[in-house]
Amino acid sequence: MKKLLFLAPLLVAIALLGSCKKILDLFEFNVEDSQTVVVPKSSPLGPLTPLTPVSVSSSSKSTYANNGTNADYVQDVTLDKLTLTITSPASQNFNFLKRIEIYISTDANSPDQFLLASLDQVPANVSTISLKPADQKLDLFLSKDFYTLTTKVQLNTLLAQDVTIRADERFRVKARKP
Repeated sequence: MKKLLFLAPLLVAIALLGSCKKILDLFEFNVEDSQTVVVPKSSPLGPLTPLTPVSVSSSSKSTYANNGTNADYVQDVTLDKLTLTITSPASQNFNFLKRIEIYISTDANSPDQFLLASLDQVPANVSTISLKPADQKLDLFLSKDFYTLTTKVQLNTLLAQDVTIRADERFRVKARKP
């Protein structure tokens, strides 16, 4: 009986060490994508209004290859950071924007959209903002060559002209080597 009590912790320790090796086989890197979103001057005031979906040509496959892996070995993808920067007109700031949500889907016609990031209170007098990433597992979207972003905005004021915004996403990837 005493031998059994001695062996049980030893077996648990061996099992833990074996599973730690699997964890140690994982490595992390970033995938960065960028695209342009246009908020048209005809956008209405009031509730959240969807803008034209934007198809994003993802750099994920080349980034996976550069890191010695591929989509089949990706264990976890999450959004690390999403930053919006006004690129046109140069004098524009985000004062026109009250709230913003960005959704991700496999294509523009997909009914399944998942919240990627949002900001409920857009700060005044700035031309760059960082959105709060949603807690979503995004492996499916970054295993493809393209994904679609749909932006929904709630305006504070009407726009006199279209506003062009660059969206920069940084995804955190955990993967294994093949």
